[in-house]
Amino acid sequence: MNSYRQLIAGLIMAVGLCVVSGQQSSETEQLKQQLQQLQENLERTQREYQAQIQELQKRVHDLEQTSAGAPARLSHGQPVVTDLDKESNPGSNWVAATASSSRGSASILRPLESKDGRSYLDIGLIGTFAAGTSTADDISGGTQLGGHDPNQRGFTVQGIEANFAGAVDPYFRANANVLFQVDEDGESRLELEEAWLETLSLSSGLQVRAGEFYTEFGRQNSLHPHAWAFVDQPVVLGRFLGPDGLRNPGARASWLTPTPFFSELLLSVQNSQGETASSFRSGGGHGNADESALPLAYRHADNDRGVDGLEDLLLSPRYALSLDLTDNQVLLLGASAAFGPNSRGSEDAGSTLTQIYGFDLTWKWKSPEHHAGFPFVSFQTEGLMRRYEAGHFDWDENGNGLVDFGEVVDSTTGLPAFLARETLTDYGFYSQLLYGFRKGWVAGLRFEYSAGETADYEQSSLTLDGEPLGRDPLRSQRWRVSPNLTWYPSEFSKIRLQYNYDDRLVVGVDHSVWLQFEFLLGAHAAHRF
Repeated sequence: MNSYRQLIAGLIMAVGLCVVSGQQSSETEQLKQQLQQLQENLERTQREYQAQIQELQKRVHDLEQTSAGAPARLSHGQPVVTDLDKESNPGSNWVAATASSSRGSASILRPLESKDGRSYLDIGLIGTFAAGTSTADDISGGTQLGGHDPNQRGFTVQGIEANFAGAVDPYFRANANVLFQVDEDGESRLELEEAWLETLSLSSGLQVRAGEFYTEFGRQNSLHPHAWAFVDQPVVLGRFLGPDGLRNPGARASWLTPTPFFSELLLSVQNSQGETASSFRSGGGHGNADESALPLAYRHADNDRGVDGLEDLLLSPRYALSLDLTDNQVLLLGASAAFGPNSRGSEDAGSTLTQIYGFDLTWKWKSPEHHAGFPFVSFQTEGLMRRYEAGHFDWDENGNGLVDFGEVVDSTTGLPAFLARETLTDYGFYSQLLYGFRKGWVAGLRFEYSAGETADYEQSSLTLDGEPLGRDPLRSQRWRVSPNLTWYPSEFSKIRLQYNYDDRLVVGVDHSVWLQFEFLLGAHAAHRF
């Protein structure tokens, strides 16, 4: 009986051992499978990272070979933000830091992105408004020449700008800026400021941009209004480059030269007609004055043809270089030009041309003990000269030989005036000093001057409705002084107070006070140096 019991107990123990052994074998197999899967995932991840590292190393090597000492760049004309850049846009602190984060997940700078991270779309919205008053009777087109300047007493919608930017693929990036405004008459206006495609993979420091874009002329023309250091556009830029700046459809090539310092050559080829080419073939006249004012050079536009050949295009070369004077000082120098036909010549008298030349200098200093770029001091100046060919013009446009209402009259003959062909020379400059005395606070001072050599038509005895004309108000001497104070509560907002003392030779002295406020939603590219 005992032997029988011992046999049963032994069988039970054997079965238990087999069950336990089977369970352990099953768990061991599962663990082995999990380990193998983790190893495969790890190897795949390592291969992907290695491929990305190799691709980045190749890009760095190519840039080092082609730009030889040039500073690291986001793209041509857009160096990576440095501390010296942050006084003009304290928000660039946040932009630069976030832009360097991983593109593998969505963020405020990468709201829309493809799975592989090679294509993405940044979306931003900037609202800029102004409130204030002026003693001038001709604010829009008079004291305020810029199309984005405060344009009336009370409130002005300077612009609601939507920006779309990103990488199309490994070969191209694109940008578009759409602006909404309300003019002094309360009329809404929607315009496409820029929309261009730009190469990313050309060798030898070359890059090409095509589409609608601001011409690379000087320092401020290619900046959008929210990047300005003052409420309004400098007078000389309004007179020479127009109220909306110089921009048109075309193409631009740029080359990072192989020098031990940053050095870049650019050449833009664009259409020369339209309201955004005021000193060229602007069909509506000069573009700065209101509808009741006489056009530039007292001649109506008389050349509205399209593009018949290369001579009808606008050519704009520019050269810029940047030097590190010390660890805390940077100097940027630039020279620009623009050549093209204008609309003050008749078809039978041959074409008339415009030449604009510009020089710009920017110097920036930051304290060795700066915090987020403050304190700092920066100085910027631009000087421009324009040579404008004006063709002959007969004010007896209907050919009846009589003086009609609104016609310019030669008082010596009592007949409609006949203006001979001549070349007009105008010049001007602005200089601005900014002092970031503590984080978020910037004080600024700008001085401007613009004038033109007295032309033959201004020395003639010309009258309009019995009143002598004299100097052309669009070319006569004018100077303005503008102190301002800007506060950046955060990276996403700005409040600016500015006073203008404006002295125009033909009109007299006017005083203006403007309070500007701005907000930023979403992403926006860091402002360039």
